[in-house]
Amino acid sequence: MEMNNLDLSVSLSGVQLQNPVIPASGCFGFGYGMAEFYDIDCLGSISFKGTTRDARFGNPLPRVAECAAGMINSVGLQNPGIDAVIAEELPKMREAFHQPIIANISGFSIDEYVECCEKIDKEDQVAIIELNVSCPNVHGGGMSFGTSCESVGEVVKEVKKVITKPLYVKLTPNVTDIVAIGRSAVEAGADGLCLINTMLGMRIDIKTRRPVIANRMGGFSGPAVFPIAVRMVNQVAHSCGVPVIGCGGVTTAADVIEMMMAGATAVEVGAANLVNPYACKEIIDSLPHEMSRLGISSLTDIIGIV
Repeated sequence: MEMNNLDLSVSLSGVQLQNPVIPASGCFGFGYGMAEFYDIDCLGSISFKGTTRDARFGNPLPRVAECAAGMINSVGLQNPGIDAVIAEELPKMREAFHQPIIANISGFSIDEYVECCEKIDKEDQVAIIELNVSCPNVHGGGMSFGTSCESVGEVVKEVKKVITKPLYVKLTPNVTDIVAIGRSAVEAGADGLCLINTMLGMRIDIKTRRPVIANRMGGFSGPAVFPIAVRMVNQVAHSCGVPVIGCGGVTTAADVIEMMMAGATAVEVGAANLVNPYACKEIIDSLPHEMSRLGISSLTDIIGIV
C-alpha cells in the first residue's frame, strides 16, 4: 500500500484535523514550550492546560509518584487563570501552532464553568471546548461533577447556553456506569465526549510510612490504564451517538489504531509526553507505516469497527 495515498485526517463535530493525535491537557502545557523540541504543527490539535477562573498554584509538593506501568499525579490544576490564558498564553500558543486548538476548562462550581467557557468561546484560536468534569463541586459536598448523572447534565446544560463552539465533556472513569454518565452529558447537549480522565490511585513510602503524594491520592495514568480506556471508549462510542476522543495510556501508533477501532474519532496522548517529549511526533511518524502494514487506507474507515 502506497503510504503517500494514506488519509490520516479526521473530523470532530465539523472541526477538521490533519491527523487524530492530540496531546492531552496537562501533559503539554500550552504547546509553545514543546516547539523547542520539534515542529508542533505536525499535531492534529492540542488540548491545552486545564484552565480555571482564578489563578491556581496547585496542590502542595510532592505531587508525583512513580508506578511500575504509569504514574500518579496530583498537580491540582496549576494555571494562570482564564483571563491570563486569553491575554498571554493563547497569543504565544498561536505563534507556534496553527492547527485547531482545544480549550480544556475546569471549575469548582457551575457559575465558574459558565464564566470560563463563555470567555474562551469568544477566542478565534479555539475550535473546541473540552469540559473537565472531574473537579470537586464546592457547592455539592466536594463530589466530582462527573460522578453524578444529574450534576454532569446540569453543568453541560448551563454551559451550552453561553457557547457556540462544539462542547466535548471529558469523563472520569471513577464511576460505576460510564455509559450512564456519557448519556447524561449528551442528553444535556454535549457535542462529543472525551475519555478517560485519570483513575484514582495511591502510593505509600514504606520507609517513612506516609503517602508519597502530599495530597495522599492522585490521578493514575500511563500504559496500565490503556485496556480500561479502550473498554470504556468502546462502551460509550456505541451507546451515546456522538464523536469520542479516546484517552488513557496511549504510547504507540498501534495504540491509536486500537483506540479508533474501539470507537474513538481522535486520540489524546497524555503521560507518554512526560516520559518522552517526542512521543506525539513519533506516533504520528509511525502511523502511516502501521496503517500500511494493516491495510488501512483511511483512518475514518476503522472508527468503531469493533
